[in-house]
Amino acid sequence: MTRWNKVILPAIIAWGLPGAFVIAVLDSSSIPVPMDAILAALVWKDKPHFLLYCLLASLGSAIGGLVPYGIGRAGGELFLLKRINRARMEQLRARFERQEFLALMIPSMLPPPTPWKLFVFAAGVFEMRVVPFVLSVFTGRMIRWILLSVLVLLFGDQVVGIVAHHAGPVVLAVILLAVAGFAVWWFRRKRSAQTAEE
Repeated sequence: MTRWNKVILPAIIAWGLPGAFVIAVLDSSSIPVPMDAILAALVWKDKPHFLLYCLLASLGSAIGGLVPYGIGRAGGELFLLKRINRARMEQLRARFERQEFLALMIPSMLPPPTPWKLFVFAAGVFEMRVVPFVLSVFTGRMIRWILLSVLVLLFGDQVVGIVAHHAGPVVLAVILLAVAGFAVWWFRRKRSAQTAEE
């Protein structure tokens, strides 16, 4: 791990945009890294390309997440029960059955210490389809890292600590904005449909 932290990780970070993708794949699939802090530093160093960093990191996270997802899908229910009790597992199952996209997208938006890999593993156990899985992880990560990048651009890369300590309010604000945006879109669509009928 010392070699990883002192040699390999800095070398990957030095790749810039491709490095953000590779680190996100590794973080989601196998080796935990402080992805928020790394992304914040990359965005701060290369501000004009912050959207590309968010895009590549989100894509890398979605692709890397296919590893624990695949393990769960291959028959990980017993393994899942070693991590959580039966009641908690049934709650998770009910959440995925009601709205699987949001059940995974919302944890993907949350920073550590959210047990994100548990939700990814559960998505495999409950046989969530691959395309919705990738889209939900990508969407959640994209929202999280765009928000983080905007804060970094406004206040500097030290904002990572603030986001980590205030994850609840940050995510609540994002959800409220998303709901408000959906409400505006729905109202306009309904209004245009009524106008077309007249």
